[in-house]
Amino acid sequence: MGCFWVLRQTRVCDQLEIRVSYLPASFPWVPAGSQPSPGAECFAREVLVPQGPLYRVAGTAVSIPCNVSGYEGPAQQDFEWFLYRPEAPEAALGIVSTRDARFSYAVFGPRVAAGEVQVQRLQGDAVVLRIARLQAQDAGIYECYTPSTDTRYLGSYSGKVELRVLPDALQVSATPPGPRGRQAPTSPPRLTVHEGQELALGCLARTSTQKHTHLAVSFGRAVPEAPVGRATLQEVVGLRPDLAVEAGAPYAERLAAGELRLGKEGAERYRMVVGGAQAEDAGTYHCTAAEWIQDPDGSWAQIAEKRAVLAHVDVQTLSSQLAVAVGPGERRIGPGEPLELLCNVSGALPPPGRHAAYSVGWEMAPAGAPGPGRLVAQLDTEGVGSLGPGYEGRHIAMEKVASRTYRLRLEAARPGDAGTYRCLAKAYVRGSGARLREAASARSRPLPVHVREEGVVLEAVAWLAGGTVYRGETASLLCNISVRGGPPGLRLAASWWVERPEEGELSPAPARLVGGVGQDGVAELGVRPGGGPVSVELVGPRSHRLRLHGLGPEDEGVYHCAPSAWVRHADYSWYQAGSARSGPVTVYPYTHALDTLFVPLLVGAGVALVTGATVLGTVTCCFMKRLRKR
Repeated sequence: MGCFWVLRQTRVCDQLEIRVSYLPASFPWVPAGSQPSPGAECFAREVLVPQGPLYRVAGTAVSIPCNVSGYEGPAQQDFEWFLYRPEAPEAALGIVSTRDARFSYAVFGPRVAAGEVQVQRLQGDAVVLRIARLQAQDAGIYECYTPSTDTRYLGSYSGKVELRVLPDALQVSATPPGPRGRQAPTSPPRLTVHEGQELALGCLARTSTQKHTHLAVSFGRAVPEAPVGRATLQEVVGLRPDLAVEAGAPYAERLAAGELRLGKEGAERYRMVVGGAQAEDAGTYHCTAAEWIQDPDGSWAQIAEKRAVLAHVDVQTLSSQLAVAVGPGERRIGPGEPLELLCNVSGALPPPGRHAAYSVGWEMAPAGAPGPGRLVAQLDTEGVGSLGPGYEGRHIAMEKVASRTYRLRLEAARPGDAGTYRCLAKAYVRGSGARLREAASARSRPLPVHVREEGVVLEAVAWLAGGTVYRGETASLLCNISVRGGPPGLRLAASWWVERPEEGELSPAPARLVGGVGQDGVAELGVRPGGGPVSVELVGPRSHRLRLHGLGPEDEGVYHCAPSAWVRHADYSWYQAGSARSGPVTVYPYTHALDTLFVPLLVGAGVALVTGATVLGTVTCCFMKRLRKR
C-alpha cells in the first residue's frame, strides 16, 4: 500500500497554521486551503484597549479600559499594565498588576501605594487603569498584558494605546457685574436683587489648547453658606459641547417659559439672566467650564474642568419689605360731610415698571363685624380705579397723590359708611410674556370711622276711605306720615304694597309694589293685582293717597304704606335717612244689594213665565176640545 505526505495550509481563528500529515494512499485527496468544519471549537485570545492616541490634560484624571475575550481557563483573568515612554520606547515600566502587589516599578510605587494610580476590576475579564492626577511624564504607550491561561498560544495577549498629556490651558473667571443689583466691596461680590427683578451674571471661559476641543459652560447655585461641591452645586443652566442649552430640573420650566436665558457674547464671554428673581434663587453662584475632546472612536471625553465663584446673591422678597400705614387717625364726621383717608405703602421696594407692579384698595367692615370687610374702591396695577359692590353711583374717588401715597375720598358720608377701614396693598412681579404673579400682600391696621346718625323717626297711619268699598267703585287708601328730627330739607317718599295669598297657598306671597311717589315727587307705578288703572298722588305735605279704579275681586288683599325719609348731600346724591311701615289695611270688594237680588228675580220670573204658559196652554186645549164637540 502506498502513502503520501500532504502539506495542508489552514487558518484557525485568524492564525495561520501549517500542518504535515501522513495519509495512506487510499485516503481521498483533500485540496489545500480547505476550512475546518463548522462545528470545530475555536479559541484565540484577544485583548482590547481604546483606539489612540488619547489626549488628556495634566492634573486631571484618566481612565483606560482593557478587556480580554476568546480565552481558555478561568473566568477571572489577570492583567498587567506597562508604560513605554517616548524617550525610551523599548523599556517597559511596570505600573500595576492584578496578581502581584509588588509589581510596580519604583517610579510608580509611591503613587500606587497612595491610590493615585490603581487598577480596578470591572468584571472577571475587564479592568480599567485609573490615574487620578496626570503628570507630563505619564505620556507614552500604555500596554495592557494578560498572562496566558490557554492550552495553546493563539491570538493576542496584549493591547497598546498611546496617551498624550497636554498642558492645562483652561481659564475661567467672573466678569464684572452688570448695572443691576447693589455690589458690596467684597470678593467674591455680594449682590442684592429685589424679588421680580432680573439677575444677570457673566463668566469668562477660554482655552489655548492646540488640539480641537469644545467648551461646555454651565452656571450653578449652592444654597447660602453651603460648601461647594458636586453634591451641593445645583445646575441652573448650561451650554453643552454640542451648543445645546439645557437647564437643571428645577429650572426647566422657567427656561421653557423664557424666564431663564443663557447666551454667548463674543468668543469668551457667557451671560446668564434669571428673570423674575424668586426667594429660592438666593445662594452662591458658580461658573463651571469643561473642556471636551473627541477620541478616535468618535466618543467625547472631558479632559479639563474649572470653576469660578461669581457672586453671593441675596434676594430681597417683597413680602419681607411691603408695609402699609393709614391716616390721619380715628375720624368722627357728620352725615353729608366729606371723608378722606390716606394710605402710604413703604419698604425697600422696586419701583413699578417692567419688573414689579402694585395695586392698592380700601376695605370697610361695619363696627363689630369680623373679617377685613367689603371692597370700597381700588386702583389696579394699571392705575385704573373701580368701586366695590354697593358703592356704584356714589361720588367716591381713589387716587395716587404721591409716589407711594393713595387717597380715598367719599364726597358725602352716610351713617352706613361708619365702620373699620383698612388699606390693602398687593405687590406683583412680572414673568414671561408680561404675566403678573402676586408676590406679597399687606393690610394696614384698622382705622375707625364714626358717622353721626340722622336722628329721623317716622310713623305712618293708613286707612281705607269710607271703610267699605263695592265692586266697580274706586278704592281710596290714605297714608298720613309724621316726622321727628332730621336735618333741614328732609324729603319724604311713600310707596304702597299689597300682600295677597296665591291660589292654593295658605300664607301670603311676598309684598308687591302697587305704586308710590319718590322723594323727588315722581310717581312710580307697580302692578295692580286686578290689572286695572292705579293713581298715586300727594294730597298734603305729609299725606299720600292710592286709588284703585274699577275695583274687582282680584284686588282683594292686605295693603300697607311704607314711607321713607331722604337727605340730599352736597354731591347731589340722595341718602335714605329713615323708613317706616304702616299697619295693614284690608281691601275687600263687596257686592251691591241689588246685585244679590238680581239672580233670584230672574229665576222667579222664569218660573212664572213657564207656569203661565203651561196654564194658558192647558185652558186653550180644553176650550178647543169643547168647541169641536159642539
